[in-house]
Amino acid sequence: MFVSKNLSVNGENHLVIGKNDAVSLAKEFGTPLYVLDEDLVRENCRTYKTAMDKYYGGRGLVLYANKALCTLFTCRIAAEEGLGLDVVSGGELYTAIKADFPMEKICFHGNNKTADELEMAVENNVGHIIVDNIYELERLNSIAAKHGKVQKIMFRIKPGVDAHTHSFVQTGQIDSKFGVALENGEAFEIIERAVSMENVKVTGVHCHIGSQIFDIDPFLKAAEVMMDFIGDLKDKLCLEIDELNLGGGYGIRYTESDDPIEYDEYIRHVSEVVKAMSEKRGVKLPFIYMEPGRSIVASAGVTLYTVGGVKDIKNVRKYISVDGGMCDNPRYIMYESEYTAVVANNASAEPCETVTIAGKCCESGDILLKDIKMPEIRVGDTLAVLATGAYNYSMSSNYNRIPRPAMVAVSDGAAKVVVKRETYEDLIRNDL
Repeated sequence: MFVSKNLSVNGENHLVIGKNDAVSLAKEFGTPLYVLDEDLVRENCRTYKTAMDKYYGGRGLVLYANKALCTLFTCRIAAEEGLGLDVVSGGELYTAIKADFPMEKICFHGNNKTADELEMAVENNVGHIIVDNIYELERLNSIAAKHGKVQKIMFRIKPGVDAHTHSFVQTGQIDSKFGVALENGEAFEIIERAVSMENVKVTGVHCHIGSQIFDIDPFLKAAEVMMDFIGDLKDKLCLEIDELNLGGGYGIRYTESDDPIEYDEYIRHVSEVVKAMSEKRGVKLPFIYMEPGRSIVASAGVTLYTVGGVKDIKNVRKYISVDGGMCDNPRYIMYESEYTAVVANNASAEPCETVTIAGKCCESGDILLKDIKMPEIRVGDTLAVLATGAYNYSMSSNYNRIPRPAMVAVSDGAAKVVVKRETYEDLIRNDL
């Protein structure tokens, strides 16, 4: 009945997350509450790392995509599990710095990095900066020269691959704000320009085709296109590409209908394409990077709420109102994303009616789950929304001046706060 393997039901008919009673967590720490299963996060990290080591002979690095869930805690887990980091802003980089993350294992992305962000990256010896456009390239070369450094760079390439996912999270087609395209020649031109610069060193190329993808074929096609481009760079520019970053985007199970492929299978099949294309184009096998984020943390997360109201509009809809909503999970209002929910204090109860789970914000679109089958829900029940470890806390807001929830990490039956609950004082901290 559950979309995540770390969930079960105990003798009191309560939802159990790892080894922790969800109802007890809600009582101890309050709601709304983000719960993160540390043991499952680490297991997912190891699955990726083991597969990369196996299929690329140790010549690869898993970069945790920090945008999925960026905290000091998650940065430290990534470091301890031997992963690198993909960061996309000065704030994410600053978090990594404060977590004492090894800077050489960081790739800095973004389509409009500011001068201050580039300065921070160069000053702190970030391993690679993924250059997005010609303006950034010229600015970065100047900043690196000022600091007397030669900065390693990759270029974000749009491989022109259909990712078969929601249009808002497709990023590999020519009509995308990210990167430079192959179809119109701009990818080749910008790399040719970079090779002549003194304070940047082109070590690799990068692509990312989208997110929440269940089909393996787009990843295979992207790998083929990128390896072909690496061959062209060697033939036309005599440029040997040492590194290839193939991005992330692997789908996870939010509902029973989702059917993701095992993540090590993605890596195995893609590695076969990379190796075959290396031989076909006569180029050396590059060092491989991959950037999973959602697939590392999403299934490890559960958000707990308290039901505050039940409103049955006869012959229209039954609303169940909870003490959170779009402030702690904006994915429905953005993408109409689907989730699975469980009544945590009656976890094995069978669905018997159709309801809509509504948030507390002053917006009609503040919905968490629309028209889903659930057991009877009463005021005071603890509701658990599953697979919320990614793009919930990281996309949360203070709309309506609602404080962000706390985050608790659970491991082997123990629970600890890793992000404090915001207070009303926090909301006015920067007001003048």
